[in-house]
Amino acid sequence: MKIDMQTGEPVIDAADLAGLLDLTPDEVRDRMRGGRITTRLETGADDDAGKMRLSFFHDDMRVRLTCSEDGTVLKTLRTRTGQR
Repeated sequence: MKIDMQTGEPVIDAADLAGLLDLTPDEVRDRMRGGRITTRLETGADDDAGKMRLSFFHDDMRVRLTCSEDGTVLKTLRTRTGQR
């Protein structure tokens, strides 16, 4: 899996995110448009310079992708966080 960074903003394929959130790609699109899936982007500093962390939140699920500067996913973490 790779995050598209061509526009300077991270873009993930809906099918890739759907698999991580146990949804269909159409559900991902609809829930992102409706604000039910939210995101946070963090960029690395110091020892983590050149990396980014992209987090997706949906209901009680958090998916965190740690990526290189070019969008290559280095690590994936899925956790249940309790109802938001």
